[in-house]
Amino acid sequence: MPFLTEPEPERGDALAILDGVRRIVAANPGPMTYYGTNTYLIDTPAGLAVLDPGPADHPEHVDAIVRAADGNVALILVSHHHHDHIGAIPALQRATGAQTAGWREPATAEFEPDIKLDDGAEIAGLTAVHTPGHAPDHLCFLLPDRGGQDVLFSADHVMSWSSTVVSPPAGDMGAYFQSLERLLARSDDVFLPGHGPPLSEPRTLVQELLHHRQQRERTIFSALESGRPADTYTLMNAIYSQVHPTLRRAAERNVLAHLLKLEAEGMVAREGGLWRAA
Repeated sequence: MPFLTEPEPERGDALAILDGVRRIVAANPGPMTYYGTNTYLIDTPAGLAVLDPGPADHPEHVDAIVRAADGNVALILVSHHHHDHIGAIPALQRATGAQTAGWREPATAEFEPDIKLDDGAEIAGLTAVHTPGHAPDHLCFLLPDRGGQDVLFSADHVMSWSSTVVSPPAGDMGAYFQSLERLLARSDDVFLPGHGPPLSEPRTLVQELLHHRQQRERTIFSALESGRPADTYTLMNAIYSQVHPTLRRAAERNVLAHLLKLEAEGMVAREGGLWRAA
């Protein structure tokens, strides 16, 4: 797939991405986060909005946000509830007093937004686009006509450097397929993801991601259709044989998500811990 790479960003710097959009990368690199979580500072008609304050226990990251904002944060936007995106919210709220805005139905007891957003809701000049799959509360945010381009903050739904993990029960592969198809029907010019560099001409990657998942699904079903019932580990071990050891657990979660989708469609069935073609 046409994934992108970039040099490791300077830590603590708010780097200009587009007119009125800056990025600070948290120091939480890893196999699931690339160089770290992207925090975006967005100039809006309502003031400066911060999208995804980043992980907890990184006071230097919060300090960098506050410093870049000159202490003036009008709003904290949240793409979804995963810890590497919301962990720093309490510290940032203590420093700025800003309210949070996110999907209307909290996905965890640890975070409930002050401002609850519906799909299509407009806030501070941005539009919320509900894209469940990676997480049930996942929102992308559209920033229209910024420097002549429609910009979509795609968070973890579409990332420029890697495919997305869909881990049940919160992750839903059927919803993920539908959300990819929804983005394919759009005409956004640039995606700014939750991890990794900006993505120009994003529909090419979105189509590749959907095609990749469709192929994985066919491979899983074919393995069950032509062989004996199998558990998720056996299927993962056969299908993801080349995956890095640190990613094998995530790969197995993806297999389970595919199986649950196929089960809902009547294609496969469970027998205890084993799966078979229906």
